[in-house]
Amino acid sequence: MASVTLGVIGCGGMGSDLARNAQKLEHANVAVVSDLDEKRARTLAEQVKSTYYLDYGALLARDDIDAVLIASPPFMHRQMTEAAADAGKHVFCEKPMAPTVADCDAMTQAVTEAGVKFQIGHVCRYHGTHGKVRELVASGAYGTPTTMIVWRIGGGWGDSHPNWRYKLAESGGTLMEVNAHEIDFMRYVCGDVANVSAIGGTYVQTRHDYPDVTLVSLQFTSGAVGFLQSGNASAIGGYGGRVDCTEGSIDFPAFWGGGATIDTKRFDGEREEIAIGDLDFETPVKAEIRAFVDAILDDTDTAITAADGRAIVEVARAAYRSIEEGGAVISLG
Repeated sequence: MASVTLGVIGCGGMGSDLARNAQKLEHANVAVVSDLDEKRARTLAEQVKSTYYLDYGALLARDDIDAVLIASPPFMHRQMTEAAADAGKHVFCEKPMAPTVADCDAMTQAVTEAGVKFQIGHVCRYHGTHGKVRELVASGAYGTPTTMIVWRIGGGWGDSHPNWRYKLAESGGTLMEVNAHEIDFMRYVCGDVANVSAIGGTYVQTRHDYPDVTLVSLQFTSGAVGFLQSGNASAIGGYGGRVDCTEGSIDFPAFWGGGATIDTKRFDGEREEIAIGDLDFETPVKAEIRAFVDAILDDTDTAITAADGRAIVEVARAAYRSIEEGGAVISLG
């Protein structure tokens, strides 16, 4: 069977994780990595037994590279995607797709006109808890969703993180840099979002130029409603949620961790418990790269599209706008 030769752009934590997992796939090979920081590039190249460049343009100029994995800061995603598409390379782009909807549209146009594959790294779709919750809802055993609530809160970035994380124009703020996963998960379960309203502010992480506490209300086109609690101002933190449906409920107070469970109950049944530790699933990062590689080899649509990436940015931008407008309801589409 054929294989896909990959180049990795961005050798930070996520780029390194992508490269190491891609190298474990039987039909993929990481031939080259690129980063402005030579130490990081050299370290990753040694780990995956590849070569490295400081200039990603040199990576794109190589004829043997079939596709790229982009794991740079979000504000660089557009220029790198456009350059990769122009070079005829398939593109896997880390979340968020870009900090603005306009950037997302430009990226979509670039890959469409070039005829290359494009996938967004909404990796939580491949996690056992997220996948199981979606499976339970999609089964119809609990009826149709009426309400979905998700919370993901924690502390700040810390002084060791680069400055771009503190800037909305470069990172997309917490709603995109972190909660792209949760917004995508809510869409994955409940469908497209019709309108958004939000309240929030900056209370602890004053270095940010965006809110460190955000409460977002979502109205889905299906009629279901959703609520997302996001923030970088919690000393204890938490990550969980629940889905209430017309015939029952699915509760997951913690997505992972020792003893974490998914609890389900129909109105006419007994409460049941699924141990998250018992779920059988592939390492999520490896699974998402496998899906990307398979789409290239089989010439099929990617699992998580540019439209999916754009939708998350649209929701997040609408939430920030709503906060600025005193909690106004912002219609999408």
